Amino acid sequence: MATLPKKESRAPTTCLGLDTNYGDGLERERSRKPDHKRPEHYGVGDPTTTFSSDSSHLSSRGRISKWFWDSAEEGYRTYHMDEYDEDKNPNGIINLGTSENKLCFDLLSSRLSQSDMLQVKPSLLQYPDWRGHLFLREEVARFLSFYCRSPAPLKPENVVVLNGCASLFSALATVLCEVGEAFLIPAPYYGAITQHVYLYGNVRLVYVYLDSEVTGLDTRPFQLTVEKLEVALQGANAEGVKVKGLILINPQNPLGDIYSPGELREYLEFAKRHVVVDEVYMLSVFEESLGYRSVLSLERLPDPQRTHVMWATSKDFGMSGLRFGTLYTENRDVATAVASLCRYHGLSGLVQHQVAQLLQDRDWINQVYLPENHARLKAAHAYVSGELRALGIPFLSRGAGFFIWVDLRKYLPKATFEEERLLWRRFLDNKVLLSFGKAFECKEPGWFRLVFSDKAHRLRLGMQRIRKVLTGTLQVAEDPPSSRTQEPRGQHI
Repeated sequence: MATLPKKESRAPTTCLGLDTNYGDGLERERSRKPDHKRPEHYGVGDPTTTFSSDSSHLSSRGRISKWFWDSAEEGYRTYHMDEYDEDKNPNGIINLGTSENKLCFDLLSSRLSQSDMLQVKPSLLQYPDWRGHLFLREEVARFLSFYCRSPAPLKPENVVVLNGCASLFSALATVLCEVGEAFLIPAPYYGAITQHVYLYGNVRLVYVYLDSEVTGLDTRPFQLTVEKLEVALQGANAEGVKVKGLILINPQNPLGDIYSPGELREYLEFAKRHVVVDEVYMLSVFEESLGYRSVLSLERLPDPQRTHVMWATSKDFGMSGLRFGTLYTENRDVATAVASLCRYHGLSGLVQHQVAQLLQDRDWINQVYLPENHARLKAAHAYVSGELRALGIPFLSRGAGFFIWVDLRKYLPKATFEEERLLWRRFLDNKVLLSFGKAFECKEPGWFRLVFSDKAHRLRLGMQRIRKVLTGTLQVAEDPPSSRTQEPRGQHI
């Protein structure tokens, strides 16, 4: 991997996870934008409210499917039509918007090319058990037992294998909820879940809105609390929406937050419903001091029959194209119902063999892959963080996942989602793709997710393009206060 250049910058002032390097910047942003309203506490999602499609060739379900594609994939499609290539298309788009780990292809290519990966047996070419081949489910159970640090060995009969977590969300929503029912989900959240739970099951999401305001020394930006969950639940009930469960992402996307064991237990005890826990980034915690704990590590889950855990190789092993995801649930009825849908979402036998071989190679994972992956993630994170500090841009400073939650509110002439999208478009026009906050149902316009898990030369070029856009944008926005370049004056939010 090419060495990332070190950036000289002043030591940042960090307040409860929000990293800034200039005075009381966020307080100033509030004072110069008096029209900024405090976000609502919850929202009931309904994708059909903005739906429009006039295709006469499609059913109503088909039109909704097409609408999701047309409305949600604009940046991604544009990127694929003009993808950056160092040699063939050096002026193409740098993708810092899609959460993929592109740092360890050399390690993965070497391991996946070894002879044990290339075996072909008759059973691998025939119809499998739709839950997944037993040899793979046994290996997944051992893998999760070890890395989730479960108090007791996990059981292969509680494992179901599908082609990725998107399919898992769709399957779980379909088998757990009636049409029109809903899951609570803290927002901002990975926005594609809206589509995952709606397309098949017609299941909605109730957003538990989190905001950047810190209300005390023991709080942090965008912090989830039981009180916020309760307010959203009561609000949904008042609107006649039945809440069937809660979705938690841990580590969180896009915030990078990690829930403590105490917080996890509080959320589970509150729910008294199905809880779906997405732990797809569990091995991508590159700051050891964070002390990540899987929900499967907790002693005596409050309701094990209604706690369902998801994991995949797409993030932790940088193989989003392999399409492997797994569900662990002690509820046999749920496992069986999801397994029935695996007929449409299964993996080939050859891929199942490769995944089993990979997961059982504990020596390679522990001694080669994880240490090097964490070191590369940490270096890439440090480089992008340094660039953001040099630009005077606040961001959430975390040590998990592939992304940084960046506060670009000062670059919006008005605090609106229209202005946020215009800024996103300027980035895209200048050949760098980011993800804007509205895509994650963030209620504060101006937040962006920036993915840093990429090679050094693409990060450097991407940050150069970001700097160009923001330098030009700031000139046409309101003049920033003259104190922007002063030394840090204390903690703030």
